[in-house]
Order: sequence, then structure tokens, then C-alpha cells
Amino acid sequence: MDDDNRIVMLLCMGSACHRLGVAQILPRLQELIIEFKIEDMVHLKGHFCLNNCSEGVVIKVGDKMVERVLPDNVDQVFFEHILPYILDENQSGDLTRGAT
Repeated sequence: MDDDNRIVMLLCMGSACHRLGVAQILPRLQELIIEFKIEDMVHLKGHFCLNNCSEGVVIKVGDKMVERVLPDNVDQVFFEHILPYILDENQSGDLTRGAT
């Protein structure tokens, strides 16, 4: 949880993830967050390394790890894993989970 009660979404920015396209994933995630008007529910942050280098680009949203994210599947990952998690946590009122 962030200081303002938003769910923290960490995007791995390590060297392996850079080679796999995180530079293209980041702006698309930013666009999706704005498009779905969830800026007040989630705080997207870069993280040096999430220690799952063999699993491709990794996103940690709250306590959920999402692996194998690529520029070609970031929209699918967002709709199937990230958005439902954020909306569910927001509806339940339990915004206490997250990473620092």
C-alpha cells in the first residue's frame, strides 16, 4: 500500500527486463491506467529487480506476481490479471496489501 492508500504496482526495470521490452511496456501501462481511470487506485513504480529474471518481465501488483509480460501481451495481461486485481481490492476496501 502506498502512503495515499493506492495499490502499489511494481514494474521490474532490471537489465534482463530491459532486454525483453520493459521500455515499451511502461508507457502502455501508463496509458491503460489513465484510460480506465484507476490513477487514484494504483501507483505504478519502477523497481530495479524483482528477482524473477528467468520469468521474463515481471509486474508485482499488490501481493500478486505477474510474469512473462511482453510488449505484445501487455494489454492482455492488464485485462486478465492487473485490472481485475485492482478493482477487486478497491471494492473490498482492502487496500492494505502491497509492496514498498
